[in-house]
Amino acid sequence: MGGGSAGRLARAATIWDLREMGRKRTPRAVFDYVDGAAEAEISLRRSREAFDEVEFHPSVLRDVATVDTSTTVLGRHSALPFGLAPTGFTKMMHHAGESAVAKAAGDAGIVFALSTLGTTSARDLAVAAPETNRWFQLYLPKDRGIASELVAGAVESGSSALVVTVDTVVPGIRLRDARNGLSFPPALTLRTLGGMAVHPKWWYRMLTGDPLNFSSLQGFEGSLPEILAQIWDPSLSLADLEWVRGRWDGPLVIKGIQRVDDVAFAFDIGADAVILSNHGGRQLDRSVVPLRILREAVETHGDRGEIYIDGGITNGADVVACIALGAKLCFVGRAYLYGLMAGGQAGVERAIEILTEDVVRTMRLLGAASVSDLRPDMVTSV
Repeated sequence: MGGGSAGRLARAATIWDLREMGRKRTPRAVFDYVDGAAEAEISLRRSREAFDEVEFHPSVLRDVATVDTSTTVLGRHSALPFGLAPTGFTKMMHHAGESAVAKAAGDAGIVFALSTLGTTSARDLAVAAPETNRWFQLYLPKDRGIASELVAGAVESGSSALVVTVDTVVPGIRLRDARNGLSFPPALTLRTLGGMAVHPKWWYRMLTGDPLNFSSLQGFEGSLPEILAQIWDPSLSLADLEWVRGRWDGPLVIKGIQRVDDVAFAFDIGADAVILSNHGGRQLDRSVVPLRILREAVETHGDRGEIYIDGGITNGADVVACIALGAKLCFVGRAYLYGLMAGGQAGVERAIEILTEDVVRTMRLLGAASVSDLRPDMVTSV
């Protein structure tokens, strides 16, 4: 990383600063893919508003000279109470893609989950970031032969957990993507040719680098709805999760839980953890804000397995609030993708640094010297 790039990223004081940097460095269609959500984007807006409404109740006169941000996730150490969520099409945001993200996660001592729709395979990622705690996120495609290969690849690559996403039986409608005509790989059109003059470095790397494809899935091209319709299966049911459980004997995480009774359902079928998630507001608009069901889910079912959360997290204070309310881990997606767009691996590292600084500062001001000191009575959440 050159001095200019280092100085530019160092000036980013918040995730929103990285967002603005990323917006300037990528074509509009790519930025909107990261930044946008389904339909009117109500779920995304409500998720962020829910964190804005959080109130903290600090304890004073506590020794917080040293703060321990570490925790244990599925029996493994995590240096921070957050991880990096699975995201698709990642090399669109920056040519370094998932390898850059996984390396940054490994350096920070946190989890990175690779998506089925990733642009780096689980095997290649194991070579690029062998020390990183790597999870594999599985969409169950209609073709169970492909599904078997995906699970086998996760096993062979040393993925430490399998994350099955269950809120994607059909693709949500993301209006920004539709209006931008986003396709994968990005196609040369009159609109994109005009954009080449504004973002020449991005297009040069796109056109001269390795072909952009789904490394775990071959032969899928077209508009985003067309691709996702080929992959996602509206007949997904309990039997399919039992099929996965029979082929994967490691920790199993179910992602996309939006009801407290479905938390129980997930643990009933043998999940070790669940992620309360509305897919970042990118599937069903007006879906529940995960933060609003977190406390009830933990109080009702937290003794049966680990409960994680994602959606709308853009500040370390958001992370602290979730942990205080009982989440074992938070996942961030857009936050690190803004960093990736802003500056590749160094940008992801800066995103992690910003969130870490937020977490430490918030814990100190709350009077919490360790993650275990965070308690529900420290937070009021509407």
